[in-house]
Amino acid sequence: QVQLVESGGGLVQAGGSLRLSCAASGRTFSTYVVGWFRQAPGKEREIVASIMWSASSTYYADSVKGRFTITRDNAKNTVYLQMNDLKPEDTAVYYCSAVRTLETMAPRSPYEYDYWGQGAQVTVSS
Repeated sequence: QVQLVESGGGLVQAGGSLRLSCAASGRTFSTYVVGWFRQAPGKEREIVASIMWSASSTYYADSVKGRFTITRDNAKNTVYLQMNDLKPEDTAVYYCSAVRTLETMAPRSPYEYDYWGQGAQVTVSS
């Protein structure tokens, strides 16, 4: 069982930066793949970025490539999402998710993740 808690959301002007943190409970968190998803009002939940358990591989949605960076510190049971050059279209609730998988690539569908945080609101003003 893994429990996830996001923090670091807030209101920022376009062009600004925020760093989201996802703190996990559980001694085996280092064996989980972690994904960040976001959901804007009236839209489906979409993947933003993911990171394999060993941090050997990361994935980014085209819309955030070059602006967002996902990292993890397994010693601290924490995954981070550094968001730079934020745009109004980045406004959404951001969710941290985790799944234990033997796949060599991180899942991209929210239906493939087993554990979810409560979400963190990110609002980018123009």
